[in-house]
Amino acid sequence: MNSNHLLLEEPIRMASILEPSKPSFFPAMTKIVGTLGPKSRSVEIISDCLKAGMSVARFDFSWGDIEFHQETLENLKTAVKSTRKLCAIMLDTGGPELQVVNKTEHPISLEADTKVILTPDQDKPATSNLLPINYHGLSKAVKKGDTIFIGQYLFTGNETTSVWLEVDEVCSEDVVCLIKNSATLSGTLYTLHVSQIRIDMPTLTDKDKEVISTWGVRNNIDILSLSYTRHAEDIRHARCFLSKLGELNQTQIFAKIENIEGLTHFDEILQEADGIIFSRGNLGIDLPPEKVFLFQKAALYKCNMMGKPAVVTRVVDSMTDNLRPTRAEATDVANAVLDGSDAILLGAETLRGLYPVETVSTVGKICAEAEKVFNQDLYFKKTVKNVGEPMSHLESIASSAVRAAIKVKASAIICFTSSGRAARLIAKYRPTMPVISVVIPRLKTNQLRWTFSGAFEARQSLIVRGLFPMLADPRHPAESKSGSNESVLKVALDHGKASGVIKPHDRVVVCQKLGDASVVKILELED
Repeated sequence: MNSNHLLLEEPIRMASILEPSKPSFFPAMTKIVGTLGPKSRSVEIISDCLKAGMSVARFDFSWGDIEFHQETLENLKTAVKSTRKLCAIMLDTGGPELQVVNKTEHPISLEADTKVILTPDQDKPATSNLLPINYHGLSKAVKKGDTIFIGQYLFTGNETTSVWLEVDEVCSEDVVCLIKNSATLSGTLYTLHVSQIRIDMPTLTDKDKEVISTWGVRNNIDILSLSYTRHAEDIRHARCFLSKLGELNQTQIFAKIENIEGLTHFDEILQEADGIIFSRGNLGIDLPPEKVFLFQKAALYKCNMMGKPAVVTRVVDSMTDNLRPTRAEATDVANAVLDGSDAILLGAETLRGLYPVETVSTVGKICAEAEKVFNQDLYFKKTVKNVGEPMSHLESIASSAVRAAIKVKASAIICFTSSGRAARLIAKYRPTMPVISVVIPRLKTNQLRWTFSGAFEARQSLIVRGLFPMLADPRHPAESKSGSNESVLKVALDHGKASGVIKPHDRVVVCQKLGDASVVKILELED
């Protein structure tokens, strides 16, 4: 399986470029997060997205009501059952997002070199000269010369549907702006972003708390995407809030870095968060264009070294309306993979795009091709060096399992785990083969009832590159006292064979605990 992997330093054979991409059960090691919305909420479309490679479904609460998202989630559950594909649930908060409110719903035409007033008075109708906004403090936050960007949903960057403004003067609570480009705004809500300005609103708003404590609790969300994370304290505050909501104390929190403030405090945020989402749409407005890639590379490297999932957004915007990405977008996806991304997040492309299934499929194919030239040897050495010596017990086992798997050209690594930590550590070293994480449920009690844990841990690994979970029978312990954990190993091997990853005569590396000892063993399979 690994003979097909090239290094970027090697000459790429023309034959390998002309070879058609081969379909597989695991389309790519890099995961795909799909945002479900108007164009991607039917059982049929969601099922096709899951088959195409989507492993995390994102529900964006910056728009839409709870009933709408609940209907979509019920369709997702039906699709998961019919396709037998696991899928994690991500709740994306609205956060302190500024919005222009257009109650008339009529398109608004804005002409370049004319002026428009931004007012906090939402009772006034939106016109070409006046745009009501949902924030009273804008006039105190901006000054003459500041840049403001307005676009629908997620920023498309398309100059006919989004507009750049320059602050001309501040009059009481109103802000008078010069329009820099002609555009037509259509719909009821448009996001407003002020470049490099602090907005004095809480990161977790009251509306966010209401959504989490109702919809989130009801559906046991796996991941909370905390929009506009600016400080480590934002993560601590959100974690404290989740800890009081029953099962949600297991929910992972991913910090969404969207502005200069979050970038400035990135190191502290990374320490607190379970993962990072690089919101390149907003970052591309706050940062000069020539600096965005620098932050992406530096931040992805830091996430990789800490073994925390890193998710990149805004990669194939043009596929919102087109069947194929641009050449630049295809290259951007590949570079995100080579930079170390765990997952690619699709926003408008699947939320309201015309080709949600094709987008997931295309991105998956690009990721799979990029993975073939990922320099795993160099990455492995960097990771080991960064960990330093003496290594912890778990780090030593994880790195040894990956090294052994590469040396014997194993087709897969099977890891038995109850918390998921061991499997994530193995994935941190980016093996070239899939890591099948066998999550063994644990029996626990809250003194009122007994329940099994494990489902959360299995689904949460669906956003980690190279990690493919399966939930084992709870009667099989993750820590075997006798070393005879053969029945659950057979289930894992059968799963690998059914998915086409493991074939007769392949070698497989198995990582498990035997009593107090951790063991890495190499199996050579028979017919």
